[in-house]
Amino acid sequence: MNVLLLAWKIKLPPMMEIITAEQLMEYLGDYILDAKPKEISEIQRVNYEQNMSDAMAILHKLQTGLDVNVKFTGVRVFEYTPECIVFDLLDIPLYHGWLVDPQVADIVKAVGNCSYNQLVEKIISCKQSDNSELVSEGFVAEQFLNNTATQLTYHGLCELTSAVQEGELCVFFRNNHFSTMTKYKGQLYLLVTDQGFLTEEKVVWESLHNVDGDGNFCDSEFHLRPPSDPETVYRGQQDQIDQVPDFCFSVVFFL
Repeated sequence: MNVLLLAWKIKLPPMMEIITAEQLMEYLGDYILDAKPKEISEIQRVNYEQNMSDAMAILHKLQTGLDVNVKFTGVRVFEYTPECIVFDLLDIPLYHGWLVDPQVADIVKAVGNCSYNQLVEKIISCKQSDNSELVSEGFVAEQFLNNTATQLTYHGLCELTSAVQEGELCVFFRNNHFSTMTKYKGQLYLLVTDQGFLTEEKVVWESLHNVDGDGNFCDSEFHLRPPSDPETVYRGQQDQIDQVPDFCFSVVFFL
């Protein structure tokens, strides 16, 4: 919804300050119906309507979180799930940055083309194996997951910075959260939606320039704007730690 609002594809009534999750779903459902292509072939129409039906069936999950499963080979590579259809229908790119560095051969071999779920299953299987090579491979894979628990690697960050287009509005998946992301003057930024910053009018974007999550806060025009009260920073970080639901959001209008 934040991506669609920032792209002016959906508009809320003027002066609206509060909106329920149910209302958000209505706006999103209406947009999916209205966005149906007009001039397409019969086969394309049937496929689109099937995808639209599948997407509508899982819209309710947006209130609690979508099931997406990353693969470690590319920033746009996810295991296909019905939830991915929503992003396809809305034409919203979905990215992640949890990548294996291709220069680290043992990790590349251990992880292979596995998705996250498949890799966890592989680690369990390797641990139970009598083959020492498989046991070693499972250990390497497990260490990779432990060492990249932030679900963002520096190789992934470099690939993200290269892949995202200047001015593109997209969604960034990390630690079971979906964030609105854009690129401005070659730098990646995430829309700030933590409750701790609700009253900080000058805090709109946070730069994504390292894997530790301590970016710089900026206003709507990407000018550096540190919060006026240091305690606000702590509250914002604490809210993030407490896992604020993915459907909590802020609406930002650019004048």
